[in-house]
Amino acid sequence: MDCHQIQFCDQKRVELLQLQALFQIAAFWAKERCAEDLAIAIANSDPVITAWDRDLMIGFARATSDGIYRATIWDVVIHPEYQGVGLGRRLMQTVLSHPKMNRVERIYLMTTHQQSFYERLGFEHNTSTTMVLCRQSISTPRSPLTVSQPASLPAK
Repeated sequence: MDCHQIQFCDQKRVELLQLQALFQIAAFWAKERCAEDLAIAIANSDPVITAWDRDLMIGFARATSDGIYRATIWDVVIHPEYQGVGLGRRLMQTVLSHPKMNRVERIYLMTTHQQSFYERLGFEHNTSTTMVLCRQSISTPRSPLTVSQPASLPAK
């Protein structure tokens, strides 16, 4: 496969329909994600990296980071027809070299499969971070947040 035309882009604007299609064919864990929720996730992520073969999105990854202490990489996916030729490695290298990621002390990765791929990139199994708070599914209608006003302080 000729990969010379593959482009990696750091962008917040993602073609959501193409991302949904990529998730449906290559990410069992994200097949049911809707465009509205994907837009929210992308808007709150930086970096957001996409890989393109001309006009076709063939790769995607996003991260959240405080820029110095902690970061988490999410939703790494490569189109099945493009797997095995080094694009996943280039996608991860692009994420890790991003200015919001390249100085971070500890980078977490959410993955349920492909651990050996990530180990080859330097990631290690982490048994010390084992807690998670599971809330209701995002597809369930949410009630609006109620923000209480702080009590006024007595005058001095």
